[in-house]
Amino acid sequence: MAALSRLALAALLALSCGANAADTTPRYGPQLEGFDYPYQVKRYAFQSQRQPLSMAYLDVAPREPNGRVVVLLHGKNFCAATWEANIQALAGAGYRVIAPDQVGFCKSSKPERYQFSLAQLAQNTHALLASLGIERAAVLGHSMGGMLAIRYALLYPQAVEQLLLVNPIGLEDWKTLGVPWRDVDAWYARELKTDADSIRAYQRDTYYGGRWKTDYDRWVRMLAGLYAGPGRERVAWNQALTSDMVFNQPVVYELPKLAVPTTLFIGQRDRTAIGKDLAPPELRASLGDYPALGKRAAAAIPGARLVEFDDLGHSPQVEAPARFDAALLERLRGTP
Repeated sequence: MAALSRLALAALLALSCGANAADTTPRYGPQLEGFDYPYQVKRYAFQSQRQPLSMAYLDVAPREPNGRVVVLLHGKNFCAATWEANIQALAGAGYRVIAPDQVGFCKSSKPERYQFSLAQLAQNTHALLASLGIERAAVLGHSMGGMLAIRYALLYPQAVEQLLLVNPIGLEDWKTLGVPWRDVDAWYARELKTDADSIRAYQRDTYYGGRWKTDYDRWVRMLAGLYAGPGRERVAWNQALTSDMVFNQPVVYELPKLAVPTTLFIGQRDRTAIGKDLAPPELRASLGDYPALGKRAAAAIPGARLVEFDDLGHSPQVEAPARFDAALLERLRGTP
């Protein structure tokens, strides 16, 4: 009887701990209300596709300006805030830094209906920069932001001083390789299952080669809080639409058309590939091979430079910011 009581008590404690753990997930608003960014958030209001929209962005001025601007384009599972350490390094070196949240993400509008395309997001970004009087900048894009940066450079080459790509996705055409297509409703059903545990597990295994630092939990809570908040359905729907965009708009075929100075920063432990979970096992094992993808992309882009981080994964700027920033500043200084 005593043993049963101890078992019952243990079960109750386990349930209590589980409930407490679940309660630690914050609940942020649909535009990430409640999550503080490291710098003042500004807003660019504009009309697009017959509706009013708002892009949140950071505009960080250096104490000793060198007259140059760097634009930071976030990845799909990231926000402008994720660039915190890199913004500090860039501003400290004299660069004005602009870091927007794209429409559909983070603190920006989550439209109910929007035809997402990399070209549309590039146009939105170009309009934002024009509103700030910025005609030319170095453009740094990570992950999905790398795809966007490539599209931006193809559309507005005169506005790009230098193109800097950090583990960009879209360097392989997943559907042509045999990854099954899924419709937006299927993407949406998948997004609705997202929580802190699934975000952490995915990033640990795909982004960081099975390694995890407690520092990353801040960014997990940022994303999980969006899915746990009152805008859960709208957030999931926008994420479904942008997953469809990324899957169906690879940039790999247009790399030879890039006509701006380009540097690729590639963490070699990255295995990111959109839709990989649906691929047959033998195909899944070959996808997201960034040591090979980085070299192929550098060979395809005229005059591109390749910087490899052998022990880092999908987000070297988050995983080892000091090392990444040193390499980034070296490349920025290499092209006046």
